[in-house]
Amino acid sequence: MKALGRWLALLLLAAIGLQLFFVLRLAAMAWIDPASTSFQRSEAFALWRSQGRIPWAQQWRPYGEISVHLKRAVVAAEDDGFVEHDGVQWDAIEKARARNARAAARADARHPPKLRGGSTISQQLAKNLLLSGERSMARKGQELLLTLALERLLSKRRILELYLNSVEWGEGVFGAEAAARHYFGKSASTLTAAEAARLAVMLPAPKRFEKTPQSAYLTTRARAIQGRMASAQLP
Repeated sequence: MKALGRWLALLLLAAIGLQLFFVLRLAAMAWIDPASTSFQRSEAFALWRSQGRIPWAQQWRPYGEISVHLKRAVVAAEDDGFVEHDGVQWDAIEKARARNARAAARADARHPPKLRGGSTISQQLAKNLLLSGERSMARKGQELLLTLALERLLSKRRILELYLNSVEWGEGVFGAEAAARHYFGKSASTLTAAEAARLAVMLPAPKRFEKTPQSAYLTTRARAIQGRMASAQLP
């Protein structure tokens, strides 16, 4: 029993140490621009294993050097309550859970369910910065804890800046500057409203949409997002 107690104590100390490590890394990001994220490193390793090379395009741009159109488009498309919530939209998570349960009930072996998330920009950033792509209740719980810490340690403006500079926009394409140059041959600071809306619409599945940049869905959805951009609130 004593040995078991010692092991449990060690596990508890390790868990506390890991959380402290995560919190300190998030706190440092108030001033330090991360060179890469956990998600980016995972993607780079997958590309190296499949292709024997690591295509990587990313150039950091300060918040003020990213088009306001792109900021509005991303908020409108990904998280229209970004400036108001505390990092988590619990009603959106519950709606996503209900949709996924219905999808799973209708699915079969040949047609697996298409699952949807209810993640905010803050949740996506917390996950991409520090966590793996694993899907489990434990990882989701860790994501929520990191999101709440992120919201308390960093300003909304900094969270959006980190997100726009690190999010994936295609195979080996990370951040707004790389995306703007990859798809439009220009800087992220000069994106038009239409271009910004199209980039924002790609975010749920960038590698899929990269292969069909002129699809009817992208065009229709981008027009809808462009119509909502004027009312999107920015930090």
